[in-house]
Amino acid sequence: MIPSPPLPSLIFPLRRFLVVEQCPAEWQHFDLYLFRDEEVVFYVGQSYTAFNRAWSHIYDGWKGRSLVGRFVLMNWPRALHFVVELHHSQADRFAVVENNLNRAEQMLIQRHQPCFNDIYNPNPTPLPAHYNPPTSLVRHPRNLPTMIRQAEQANQQESRRNPDEWG
Repeated sequence: MIPSPPLPSLIFPLRRFLVVEQCPAEWQHFDLYLFRDEEVVFYVGQSYTAFNRAWSHIYDGWKGRSLVGRFVLMNWPRALHFVVELHHSQADRFAVVENNLNRAEQMLIQRHQPCFNDIYNPNPTPLPAHYNPPTSLVRHPRNLPTMIRQAEQANQQESRRNPDEWG
């Protein structure tokens, strides 16, 4: 049996991302990631395993070591509707930059002008006024297990509303 080619990208709500405890083997090739909502990209990054790096932003938000992680925390529960995108630098869409990981990240940053990327981004998109900045005071939740439990509840509610999407 010939293995299927790796997916070029995955796009899903943060509420779904938070309930995946370990990186599935078929996701380990993703090396670029984005945090966004329906109107603006907040952050673009790269890592040899984008799933793990995106998770580390969430963990480090609690410790104040990740701006995007802190931003997710400061905008909870609205952040349940943020979107996580995982991309593969070897996908056809990055052929224009010779599928080079660093140049693919630069390409995404220049295209989206994320709010929290400074490098390669002379004109970051201003953070929409309806969001709390990462420097806000923590109101809720107070811990990651609570966030994950709330994400599971939101997923259950969504699966009842749209059973075909979850089938």
